Amino acid sequence: MTEGVDEPHAGHLRFSLQRRERLMDELRLAGSISVREIAARFEVSDLTIRRDINTLAQQGLVTRVHGGATLRSSLDRSPTTGFDRRRTTSRFTVGMVVPSLDYYWPQAINGARAAANQAQTRIVVRGSSYDVKDNRKQIQALVDTGKVHGLIVAPDISGQDGAKLLRWLDALPIPVVLAERKPPEELALQHLESVSTDHAFGASLAIRHLHDAGHERIGLLASPGSPTSQHVEKGWRKTLALLDLPSDTALFADAVGFNSRDRERVMDSILERCAQTKTTALLIHSDPEAMALVQHCVDRDMDVPGDLAVVAYDDEVAHLGQPSITAVRPPKQHVGRLALELLVARLEEGAARPIAHVFVNPALIVRNSSVPTSLGEERNEEFV
Repeated sequence: MTEGVDEPHAGHLRFSLQRRERLMDELRLAGSISVREIAARFEVSDLTIRRDINTLAQQGLVTRVHGGATLRSSLDRSPTTGFDRRRTTSRFTVGMVVPSLDYYWPQAINGARAAANQAQTRIVVRGSSYDVKDNRKQIQALVDTGKVHGLIVAPDISGQDGAKLLRWLDALPIPVVLAERKPPEELALQHLESVSTDHAFGASLAIRHLHDAGHERIGLLASPGSPTSQHVEKGWRKTLALLDLPSDTALFADAVGFNSRDRERVMDSILERCAQTKTTALLIHSDPEAMALVQHCVDRDMDVPGDLAVVAYDDEVAHLGQPSITAVRPPKQHVGRLALELLVARLEEGAARPIAHVFVNPALIVRNSSVPTSLGEERNEEFV
């Protein structure tokens, strides 16, 4: 089952009102829609969807963009010609600090923005890095404005410096929701809330899929220190143990060298270790490393998945690989949306509301890098 709004029968979408309601559901979930994609999904013409978007734009509900539409932002000052000219004012301003603005996190921002439009909330986004000092600097800058009512943040929470940052966040006078992070239980923090993907479960999906395809030696390739990799490794180890599969020689913990000048040597060494340990499948975090290794295999006349099956973790660009790469897909937009909704609920209900830590499950998208072509992209199954 895919992440998103349940699909109704196409016949239900022939009537304009139901169709436009569904368009708004899609926009609230994702923040934007494509005419071509939605027309194909609804089984109507592109022209029909364009007319629906024009109608919604005239009502002041959406903003038309090239090839589609987005939810109307409070920053959109273009005039509307429909009957609904009411301007909505923001009830809350939320600061959002994420470690990257060009990979993984843009989708989480879109999800938060879609929920913010619904909740009459303004979002101020700041980009940071995977560094505790920079995380605090960017968060402090938002707090110092005195204009944000709450925060959604994704800081580095590892080590003693990460623990100090979490205690500081927990003591702030405004509510804070962690995105894709969960505070360690041993810190006994009383105010922080969180929304995160169950990455260990995502790793389990990948390992079980590879095992079902006949693999007994399944390795993990990931960058040490990544906030996601540690949970992926935990799920990898646990699932191998449950399936009574070996884990002693199949862990390759360093993918950092893929960005170095001698990346070919690094990848050759990984393939040599796969051969030495009889490893026939790899779970790789994240997509760029998976694509690099798959392409390297092709250049070495290795068959993927025949000689080595590969599953990527993140599904940002895995579909662009040759062959296309099976991937675990975290529900990034939904994480952002839930984080915003959780923060707004806290602002509305105050201290009486119980502290919440929310986990959401990723999906497995099966493509050609883990199963033969006839069973891969043509099927393109998703498992949760």
